[in-house]
Amino acid sequence: MSHTTAPASGRSSSTEESAPPPRLVLLFGALMMVMLLAALSQTILSTALPTMVGELGGVDHMSWVITAYILASTVMMPVYGRISDLLGRKPILLAAVVLFIAGSVIGAAAQSMSLLIAARVVQGLGGGGLMILSQAAIADVVPARERGKYMGVMGAVFAVASVAGPLLGGWLTEGPGWRWAFIINIPLGILAFTAVAVFLRIPRPERAKSLNLDYLGMVLLASATTTLILVCTWGGQQYDWLSPQILGLALFTVLAAGAFVVTESKVKDPVIPLSLFADRNFTLTTVAGLMVGIVMFGALGYMPTYIQMAKGVDATTAGLLMTPMMGSLLVTSVISGQIVSKTGRYKFFPLVGMVITGLGLWLTSTMTAADPIWKLCLFIAIFGAGIGLSMQILVLIVQNSFPNRVVGTATASSNFFRQVGATVGSAVVGSVFVTRLHDLLAERMPPAAANAPVSANSLTPGAVQGLPDALRIPVIDSYNDALLPIFLFMVPLTIIALVLLFFVEEKPLATQIDREVYAPKDDEPAADAASDAKLHGADPAVSDPSSATVKPESDQRSVSTHP
Repeated sequence: MSHTTAPASGRSSSTEESAPPPRLVLLFGALMMVMLLAALSQTILSTALPTMVGELGGVDHMSWVITAYILASTVMMPVYGRISDLLGRKPILLAAVVLFIAGSVIGAAAQSMSLLIAARVVQGLGGGGLMILSQAAIADVVPARERGKYMGVMGAVFAVASVAGPLLGGWLTEGPGWRWAFIINIPLGILAFTAVAVFLRIPRPERAKSLNLDYLGMVLLASATTTLILVCTWGGQQYDWLSPQILGLALFTVLAAGAFVVTESKVKDPVIPLSLFADRNFTLTTVAGLMVGIVMFGALGYMPTYIQMAKGVDATTAGLLMTPMMGSLLVTSVISGQIVSKTGRYKFFPLVGMVITGLGLWLTSTMTAADPIWKLCLFIAIFGAGIGLSMQILVLIVQNSFPNRVVGTATASSNFFRQVGATVGSAVVGSVFVTRLHDLLAERMPPAAANAPVSANSLTPGAVQGLPDALRIPVIDSYNDALLPIFLFMVPLTIIALVLLFFVEEKPLATQIDREVYAPKDDEPAADAASDAKLHGADPAVSDPSSATVKPESDQRSVSTHP
């Protein structure tokens, strides 16, 4: 490939300020819908869960409804990324949507907890590909220089889903029934499948003579991830941290991870190529993303519960009180993406984002139970603004570091570690929170309450508000002091991420998409077009085929990946 740059007479056509073509708008809408499915599936059941498990008689297995989805989706992320790089993004994304719809159908019809958990596993097997492949598909059709504004909006989808999911789940549960939390995915999934099938038109990767999938690596990765998540989920709650069960799972995690590294260094097509870590930007942003995952989901996981217990509001109101945080995340995510596309500069945003995130954590940790609600809303809004400046920019940095043929693998691998961090963060914070709550309640409750059923296991928001002040105030103070000080201990993680991101190299954002095959015309098969391109010496780096801006051979310029 030639690495000469475009003439200096003006900006590349891919960076000109113009409205995106209709096909790209429709495709982006389809990918947004796919990401919305993935985001809603993680939040819509939060308010429906008590009713679901109550009707199916499985309160003891409640946590598995959430854990099953997280586990399956996390394990599948790098698998989807690697397979889509080898076989093409479109068929794998369509397969993921079909799996997700199938899981939704099973969940809607479930008559037992075992079937409900199985449905969540199937949903997770598809959901693991929805987010990853949507981000990778944008990289297939939009150059990195223009991608910031799209990634910003995609990041905002999660902010909307985080608020809309619990509200929608509660409304469906109180109205037509909790099964509609699954049924609603079916028409949305069919619509997303149709839109992706029609509008996602990109060249398939050049197929190797023999496809060598890394089955052993996939099994080892799945095993290590599963046992790690079980350690974090069960440790300190179902089993003591030093129990034989947890220690055994931890040992197996270390052994499986070691075997995975050895395997990836030897196989031909590894599921997570170790060569990715040779790129400084990938390594730095992946570790920083892991820290962001721990902080974000560690802080978010129990905040609605805290708001209900400490402020005496119902679940719907608690969800609405999270709106300031999600609103600030949405605004900063979209604005930072627009600025990145306009200026080509991006390193500044995650650095500032980590500072603001750490500030938000510190401010929240200083709150007392007597502080007004508006103060909490302000502090978590500051926290959300920092996350919005960071999250999607880290994905963009990773994608800009690699050619298109491995962008799916790189995106999935980075997101995999962030998801692991999210799981670890929410599980560890939850374990510490519950332990501290039990200790504080035992310490602070007056002797007269010894005969009353006041414990962390039996308290509900309504029950707390009905207690006399002698009991209610110690309970509220215990919830406040059990959770919010933990936020202070997460501040060092933002400092570590800040230091790591300081060493990121701000590479110029690519203005064209680096492909290994020639983009076909509408009536020309991809294979024939690739052969024709080679015969005429055309450069494989082409602009967005989905936007119908591919220039004829005579007018194509050889443009480097990093101008």
